[in-house]
Amino acid sequence: MHIRTRFAPSPTGFIHLGNLRSALYPWAFARHNKGDFILRIEDTDLERSTQEAVDVIIEGMSWLGLDLDEGPIYQMQRIDRYREVIKQMLDAGLAYSCYMSEDELNQLRDQQMANKEKPRYNGLWRPEPGKLLPQVPKDVLPVIRFKNPIGGSVIWNDAVKGSIEISNDELDDLVIARPDGTPTYNFCVVVDDLDMNITHVIRGDDHVNNTPRQINIMRALGGAPPVYAHLPTVLNDSGEKMSKRNGAMSVRDYQKAGYLPQAILNYLARLGWSHGDAEVFTKEQFVDWFDLDSLGRSPAQHNPEKLLWLNHQYIQQTDPEVLAQLTKPFAHILGIDTDSGPNFVQVVGLLKDRANTLIEIAEGAKLFYIPPPNSTPDQLATNIPQAIIPALKDLIHKLETAEPTKEGYGAAFKQVLAQHQIKMPALAMPVRYALFATTQTPAIDSVLVVLGKDEAIKRLSKVVH
Repeated sequence: MHIRTRFAPSPTGFIHLGNLRSALYPWAFARHNKGDFILRIEDTDLERSTQEAVDVIIEGMSWLGLDLDEGPIYQMQRIDRYREVIKQMLDAGLAYSCYMSEDELNQLRDQQMANKEKPRYNGLWRPEPGKLLPQVPKDVLPVIRFKNPIGGSVIWNDAVKGSIEISNDELDDLVIARPDGTPTYNFCVVVDDLDMNITHVIRGDDHVNNTPRQINIMRALGGAPPVYAHLPTVLNDSGEKMSKRNGAMSVRDYQKAGYLPQAILNYLARLGWSHGDAEVFTKEQFVDWFDLDSLGRSPAQHNPEKLLWLNHQYIQQTDPEVLAQLTKPFAHILGIDTDSGPNFVQVVGLLKDRANTLIEIAEGAKLFYIPPPNSTPDQLATNIPQAIIPALKDLIHKLETAEPTKEGYGAAFKQVLAQHQIKMPALAMPVRYALFATTQTPAIDSVLVVLGKDEAIKRLSKVVH
């Protein structure tokens, strides 16, 4: 079997992590099996579908490296195909016109609910041998309904949930085309999956209720159902279903917050799938390891702290030159001219081990490119005691002749410490404050190498005169 999977989002809002996981798993399954991965845009909801939402979907998948073999394929561009199939179904007696008005349908549902019955279409316009249908009203455009089988059950072996059985008596005759002729979601999905030879449908478990309807339509059209794998819901950190309404961040939000796509992909992979105890792995390893048997059956919970930790791991692993290019846009937003001042690659290399996001690296880089603000007398007295000024003056003199290396600057500090009989923190903290107006920086000798001797002496000299 040549594996063919698809991701079929509706472009009716922004795409969040839960949505992206529904793209990642079918992509990984196709790649693992040397198959095809297709992007299908299910845009038949004309009122809510937008091109902007389509763009965000494509951008998000591209950012994560989820390459396509086919698509994007737009359902609205396949309308003629859907109408052709509906006509074939009408001609074959697999579907029929239903003239029940919206008011009549609402009255029927109200009556059923009052009788504590499940609201469902009652088959009024369903043609049967010997049945006399009502007279066709002049002022009602019909919907087209699928003639669902009566009796028996729909049974499928879900790759995640195991065997599922739904009685056909629970399913009424589904509307497959609206009064204006626009086909409906459950119908279009079946035609698409058949035409595109989809072998595996990997999607969220909110689609489980759609599956028996789709299987019945597929069989009526002479097709064999694909393998279904329904993924448990992704919950937010409050235990609610992840959604925009519940505060989920979009893919663009994570990009703007300085996350690396490799970290997002690694994190998403673990939201419902595992390979032993592996926590940090490459995209290539994920594809090599991925199979449907390892998908979890329980809802996965979003953990922002875990995602941040993973992003930190990937930042640490990334080459400083690559990381510098990724960080530059964030630095420019903060007003940093990366071409004027210290070598930006060196700055990033110094800061990356302490940073969780690209924004944190850019924030740290400000110290090296933008002189610290003038401190108040009280701030200076607190952070640079008068008693340390003589040692600072001697340090300036030592730095002037020191080799511009970690070893050279380290030797200069040792000489001053020995000369004044003080410990390293007593000198290093005031030096940090003099250089950056903060006492939290990486190792001081590394900082001096990156900042540069001239700039360091210039900043130190401002507080000792």
